[in-house]
Amino acid sequence: MKAPTRDDLIDFVYEEARMLDDGRFDEWLDLWTHDSFYWMPLDYNQQDEKHVTSLLHEDAFMRKLRVERFKGERTFSQKPKTRCHHVLNRPFIDLMDEEKGEYATHTAFHYVETRLDDQILLAATARHELKLIDGRLKITHKRVDLLNSDAAFGNIQMFL
Repeated sequence: MKAPTRDDLIDFVYEEARMLDDGRFDEWLDLWTHDSFYWMPLDYNQQDEKHVTSLLHEDAFMRKLRVERFKGERTFSQKPKTRCHHVLNRPFIDLMDEEKGEYATHTAFHYVETRLDDQILLAATARHELKLIDGRLKITHKRVDLLNSDAAFGNIQMFL
């Protein structure tokens, strides 16, 4: 892939959400670099992801572990399986550095997660930091800020 266009970056964000909604977790894991992080801050406008408590801060190992739990035949807490649905606003492109192959997007979205009779609705913003590696866009960092991150939550099972 040559340098991605704005539309390529926007399509990437939409396709990532679609993979999660469709339960295509192995494909989703393949979108990430080996040293990437998925971060969900606890506090509004939190800047420190390493020394301050977060709702989630997952590296490649933790993301894969959660995916294996989703797929596990003996994961009784996932019978029936949790499902999710993303409704995304059109992503903004915050960075297009073609020389470095680095890109950043900002997307407001609503997220629904359901299992049995339980359903949660969350409003959030996702920030993707992407890098062009061997002709493919890869996620180096994804930050998801919940609108009400300071609220008490039950278990969020899936990836937003």
